[in-house]
Amino acid sequence: MLKTNYQTPMAFSSSTSVLFLVLISAMLSSFIFPSAANLYQHIDLTWGDGRAKILNNGDLLTLSLDKASGSGFKSKNEYLFGKIDMQLKLVPENSAGTVTAYYLSSQGPTHDEIDFEFLGNLSGDPYILHTNVFSQGKGNREQQFYLWFDPTADFHTYSILWNPQRIIFSVDGTPIREFKNSESIGVPYPKNQPMRIYSSLWNADDWATRGGLVKTDWTQAPFTASYRNFNANACTWTSGASSCTSNSPSSTASSSSGWLTEELDSTNQGRLKWVQKNYMIYNYCTDTKRFPQGLPPECAST
Repeated sequence: MLKTNYQTPMAFSSSTSVLFLVLISAMLSSFIFPSAANLYQHIDLTWGDGRAKILNNGDLLTLSLDKASGSGFKSKNEYLFGKIDMQLKLVPENSAGTVTAYYLSSQGPTHDEIDFEFLGNLSGDPYILHTNVFSQGKGNREQQFYLWFDPTADFHTYSILWNPQRIIFSVDGTPIREFKNSESIGVPYPKNQPMRIYSSLWNADDWATRGGLVKTDWTQAPFTASYRNFNANACTWTSGASSCTSNSPSSTASSSSGWLTEELDSTNQGRLKWVQKNYMIYNYCTDTKRFPQGLPPECAST
């Protein structure tokens, strides 16, 4: 199923109206951050011994990986619900064995987590975008996708919408995955633990590329991923309280809290189905070999 060249949406789409919307969202992706945050103010570089850098007066962040170490960062704030956007440009050329992880996570053995992971590949072969949702320490909810563009050629916007009803993963404004709150049928949902944003670039050549068959080529190091335009329209968590329940005008969610009840309208439901039909390469909800006793209960409603 791997392809040697990235395909344009026209090669896959059966709906010109959906294609038009996807193309428009991609063109607008670089214009949706009129007040993007200064990275110095919102990000802490956490590991890598100088391999993580904030540049251009806070407008750009880079993570690097070499044979000695990878690198990473985290947000200064914790959040309990929000819409988180970041633009990434992934490791170019031969990125096999590398993983660029960008995710929300709490701490502890029963942690919650919402994952984007980008699995590197040989030059010319597409990245695999790996997604997962953990609640109360339990994950195993993987969905994987190819992208309809080369994510190493330019910056693209990767977004997580997390509200009490659903989690929506989006790329350039196009939804690729929705995970709904299914507590009514006994499925834990991340809603009580505040999470920080984390990102790391690290070596995972024991599993990342073709199950570990393709190893990292260290002659290509250092490997570098770039980040810009971080934006968190979210409920910050400070001293055990959420900014969304505060009357303080400094609330990060005060300017626009529509995301707290946001859901996919019919247009975006169509875009989601288009992506999943044409670009999804793994879905735990269809893996009957993995779940011989029956698929997870939330799969019945997806």
